[in-house]
Amino acid sequence: MTVPVRIAVDAMGGDHGPETVLAGAEISLGRHPDTAFVLYGDEACVREVLKSHPKLAAASRIVHTDVVVGMDDKPSQALRRGRYKSSMWKAIDAVKVHEADVAISAGNTGALMAMANFNLRTMPGISRPAIAAIWPTLRGETVVLDVGASIGATAKSLVEMALMGSAMARVLFDIEKPTVGLLNVGVEEIKGVEEVKEAARILREETVAVNYHGFVEGNDIGAGTVDVVVTEGFSGNIALKTAEGTAKQLASYLRSAMSRTLRARIGYLFARDAFRVLKEKMDPRRANGGVFLGLNGIVIKSHGGTDAEGFAAAVDLAYDMVRHELLARIEQSLTSRRPQEISERRPEAAGAEGQS
Repeated sequence: MTVPVRIAVDAMGGDHGPETVLAGAEISLGRHPDTAFVLYGDEACVREVLKSHPKLAAASRIVHTDVVVGMDDKPSQALRRGRYKSSMWKAIDAVKVHEADVAISAGNTGALMAMANFNLRTMPGISRPAIAAIWPTLRGETVVLDVGASIGATAKSLVEMALMGSAMARVLFDIEKPTVGLLNVGVEEIKGVEEVKEAARILREETVAVNYHGFVEGNDIGAGTVDVVVTEGFSGNIALKTAEGTAKQLASYLRSAMSRTLRARIGYLFARDAFRVLKEKMDPRRANGGVFLGLNGIVIKSHGGTDAEGFAAAVDLAYDMVRHELLARIEQSLTSRRPQEISERRPEAAGAEGQS
């Protein structure tokens, strides 16, 4: 018998609270019946909502918490007020103490990252975590990271993200050697800031862990030029929000154009199957869910304003990351680099260490 995937849920997180979170969890449960949920939040409130979701209730247990992290709380404030007591902290801590395999929240992103980093800590060989998103492209899907965990990046952290993103792409896309590109202002090697150029030099020399493609530009993301796009959090978050806004803009244009005249409405009737496919492709809910990579545990961030279908997609992602052993894949990638890192150490650096 398959061992269930245990998912810890911050039932109070997001713009809509338990109503959306629990509805989404039940949708995902229908797709993955080998899932067990631990729901953290106000017990009376959660139980009331669960009355409408009997299948989820049968696959869940509730842990009462007194504190809810607000969507506008500063990370430092959330840590002081919500540590040990909030539904968000308890869900993360369940992963740390091995009562759950993954935690998911639609709550405050900054607070969730701060709590996850504080509680789970980074994996050996990782300087700081990153948020990875799944990006719909012309070729299928691409992993993009970092989309907002931190601002700026050293060459070392960019290389670490390339390793982690490659491991995630292997899990999601079932590709043995996913292609990895560094987001830059041009594809020529002389372009870009020094950190990006240095990361490119290191990745070109990789022989085991990363299938490095080279520099990619913003238009390459949607084109699906590579399986993994690596960038720092400032530009990554701007790119993500721009893509989401563009999708909504195009959808609005299409709705307006299709209802403008009688001829357009008749034309829509003939082409509605094609428009249905286009709508599904452009639906941001299908790609909902950011994965916190680089921690000693898996944490998934759902968009706070999503609906039940969107939250279900984030739960599906959580399930896949556990079932396909994301952490083990990342550890394998890091381990495969260590002999190479040792051999690349400069002799003068090694000598200096020996004198200390």
